[in-house]
Amino acid sequence: MVQVLKEDAVERWAEFSFSYEPRHERLTVNWVRVVKPDGTVLSDKAGIAQDADVPAPMNDPVYVEQKVRRMSLANVRPGTLVDYSYTVEELKPFRTGDFFAPWRVNPGTLVRRSRLMLDTPASLVPRVAERNLNFKPVTVVANGRRVVTWAAQDVPRIEPEPFASDSNGVDMRIDVGAPAAWREIGAWYAGLARDRYAMTPALERKLASLVAGARTLDDSIKAVHRYVTRDVRYVAISLRMGGYQPHAAAEVVATGYGDCKDKATLFIALMKRMGITAFPVLLSAGGSVERALPTISAFNHAIAAVERPAGRLFVDLTASDVPWGSLPEPDQGQFVLVIRPDGRTEETITPESDRSEIHNRVTIAGSLDTAGFAGARVDMIMDGALGDAYHSILVNSQPDSTSLAQFLRRLASGIYPESEGDSLQFSDETDRGGEFRIGFLARSGRAAQLAGPVAVLALPFLRRLGDVKPLVAELQAHRPRRFPIDVAEVAGASGGNGESRLQLELPEGWQAELPKNVALSRVLTVTERRVGRRGVLPPERLDDLVAWLEQVSAATRESASIVLRRGP
Repeated sequence: MVQVLKEDAVERWAEFSFSYEPRHERLTVNWVRVVKPDGTVLSDKAGIAQDADVPAPMNDPVYVEQKVRRMSLANVRPGTLVDYSYTVEELKPFRTGDFFAPWRVNPGTLVRRSRLMLDTPASLVPRVAERNLNFKPVTVVANGRRVVTWAAQDVPRIEPEPFASDSNGVDMRIDVGAPAAWREIGAWYAGLARDRYAMTPALERKLASLVAGARTLDDSIKAVHRYVTRDVRYVAISLRMGGYQPHAAAEVVATGYGDCKDKATLFIALMKRMGITAFPVLLSAGGSVERALPTISAFNHAIAAVERPAGRLFVDLTASDVPWGSLPEPDQGQFVLVIRPDGRTEETITPESDRSEIHNRVTIAGSLDTAGFAGARVDMIMDGALGDAYHSILVNSQPDSTSLAQFLRRLASGIYPESEGDSLQFSDETDRGGEFRIGFLARSGRAAQLAGPVAVLALPFLRRLGDVKPLVAELQAHRPRRFPIDVAEVAGASGGNGESRLQLELPEGWQAELPKNVALSRVLTVTERRVGRRGVLPPERLDDLVAWLEQVSAATRESASIVLRRGP
């Protein structure tokens, strides 16, 4: 039961929708009505109701058997109560005995009463994971049934906070699952996929064509990887068992499309034919798995693990912009199941990129004229996620000449205002796990402001990073803070990792004002390095974090320019 308090909530609660999959679920709407606080019934049923299919989106289409029952309610207005009840019955689970039910006690709104009742046969002991509860459940066993009730009253609304850590002591939740083990989940999936790796003459021909120009085994692996990630379209067909059982590798090649598990299955089949060991991997991309509750619903994604002499590589076959040897950010640091053909299952964690590593290096080498304008050669070297991003922009997207000119203009103006870009070049080694390099000329940029006998020279990379006021304001706006602080997210928002180097030849007779113990020729060299870290700060450390950000900002502003004394 929900009370509508404001006008802007009317639309949200006057239109209802319940989703279900009719092949294995039955939906019953027990009642839905609108009442006054004194109990007066304003409407005792929906004004209109309709069951409809869920359309597949045109971009990355997903075909499902899900239906949605939509209802429009009359007389919903501020002050009224929307009282509804519905039941979803699982008639034929995809995996026998598997179930999972989450419950949030503080879902983001003010809750007057929260009650979860778990009614099971006394002989069935489900797994239960409680998080941050400030109350105890009540258990009653009678007549062969066990009923566990979690009840709370007047639960305050929890306001979202920026840079909140996933692990916290604030969200109160209860997760209920079947008494299962992860090895059982792995064995179940292995059984579904066992006959899907079979090679056919068509697969043999496809493999031969893919590796025809390869000189080494690594070249052959990468050629197959490129084909599966880029040439096999992503289309998910979650009909019947299609949400869990992959299509045969030969079928994926014949149709030219497949979802994550289909792509992984095709890749693994081709790897096996080449004599390379690879396994399917189940995970929750970008989410978190409650490890105490084994269930098939914990996973929403499938990738592959490739065993190589130098070690295991995890490969996401849906990530066409991510080079061989890398994982997209949502796949990193995730609990996964690596599943062998005989069903043996390994529980492990995918690797994470090192937040202290430098993935962005910029070198600016040029000269300053007596009018304060600079011309420079700019070289950018990127790997990791940033290299992948530029790979997507300049290689995958294949921009035309107009788009390239606009891209170059943005790059040049990012060095110094009014700069004109020229001679854009780039090289791409991201497919081999290497770097993406960009080089260009930035001509006639306003680098220094003249003021009598001096000129104030701006340092381009520090000029862009000095202001953390919006970040500090966002943090300060949520006091008192309750959630722990994700340090890596803050570091990313304040500029991320990088290294920049400026080498600028000064006009004859010009000198920079530097500390006495610093010698300088006509070539001014300045290097700036930023390094982030992972970690979690408790909420009471917010003041320390804000003070540190402000100190860094002040130091950056102070060093963002250099005074030059102009020669005669």
